[in-house]
Amino acid sequence: MHPVSEPREPGTPGTPGTGRSQPQPQPQPQPQPQPQPQPQPQPQYPQQPPLAGPWNPPSRTRRSRRVPVPVAAGAAALVTLIALGAVVVLTDDGGDADGAAGRSGHHGGQPGHRPPVSLPWPRQGQASVLVEGLGDRGDLGDRGAQNPVPIASVTKVMTAYVILRDHPLRGGASGPRITVDQQAADESVSGVESTVPLRLGQRLGERRLLELMLIPSGNNVARLLARWDAGSQEAFVAKMNRAAEELGMDRTTYTGASGIESTTTSTSGDQLKLARQVMRDPVFRAVVAQPSTTVPGVPGAVLNTNTLLGTSGVVGLKTGSSTPAGGALMWAATAPDRHGHGHLALGVVLHQRPGTSPQEGLNAALGAGHTLVEGVRRWVSGTGTAAAAAALSGDR
Repeated sequence: MHPVSEPREPGTPGTPGTGRSQPQPQPQPQPQPQPQPQPQPQPQYPQQPPLAGPWNPPSRTRRSRRVPVPVAAGAAALVTLIALGAVVVLTDDGGDADGAAGRSGHHGGQPGHRPPVSLPWPRQGQASVLVEGLGDRGDLGDRGAQNPVPIASVTKVMTAYVILRDHPLRGGASGPRITVDQQAADESVSGVESTVPLRLGQRLGERRLLELMLIPSGNNVARLLARWDAGSQEAFVAKMNRAAEELGMDRTTYTGASGIESTTTSTSGDQLKLARQVMRDPVFRAVVAQPSTTVPGVPGAVLNTNTLLGTSGVVGLKTGSSTPAGGALMWAATAPDRHGHGHLALGVVLHQRPGTSPQEGLNAALGAGHTLVEGVRRWVSGTGTAAAAAALSGDR
């Protein structure tokens, strides 16, 4: 705002003592009130809709407890996630309005296959989508045959899930410090897989290692975390498979912690069950929403392989790519309905252009994922709170 100029003082109509006749006194003008400085306008930010998800179901009369979500400064996608879901609201039984995996449909642990909703589904491979807070209507179905296929680095989502289940973190805590062993240091210079530079004897917190595994997708970090947790990668893989069984992921087999093995296979529907469960953890949500992180002792930032972050409401999750797997993407995005109530949309896209280069496959998965996210957001924008109310009034 430009400063307000003060009004000038009235001029003197004559100058006495000069021998010149004085002009007749003129009536003095009435002083004008001085304009008051206007207050500086405050920037107006759009009101973000409250997000309906595992941590914030549609409102109902029920006691809840509040858990703060950690904030990662400077991350646009994380700021969006915090603005929409800064307070975690859990139901008394720890679940959301519909339960961890829904009450019906193929994602709810019951047999049956729902035909997919009309969306811009990928033309190849397989995909699955779920929108939280809409009950059965939010299960948008699967596209493509649900046959197990390699999932590459999307595997690391289960690795993170098991690590955080065994060693939960609270708020912004860095967690226990973990020593880099010889194997993780040696694997840092691998030219055949995605790794992060680590030094023998270096001690890093659990939170930082989770970032280095999930953001730049460090395979050596995934295996280091597995050995730290279970003593060996083989023992950790057994934990991964038990966790998959507990989540009803009956078409999933894990054979490693990083996903480099083409024998680690799953379906988009199974991975969607994992996405819904792991997004309950506020630390995991915060990490996958970060656009970058740093490697201690290495200048500069390492970027998130999920380049969709911050676009079309995307707030996570994880990419994967290899020649056998093609491109893979697990994604999370905010989606407001027509009344402005926010919902969490989750999706998985697998087996995009397998047999090509990892980069070509990844580009295909990101492109298909972006198109699908946009279609889901358009679909949600045509829904309202009636669907959420119907979900809450169903049998329990």
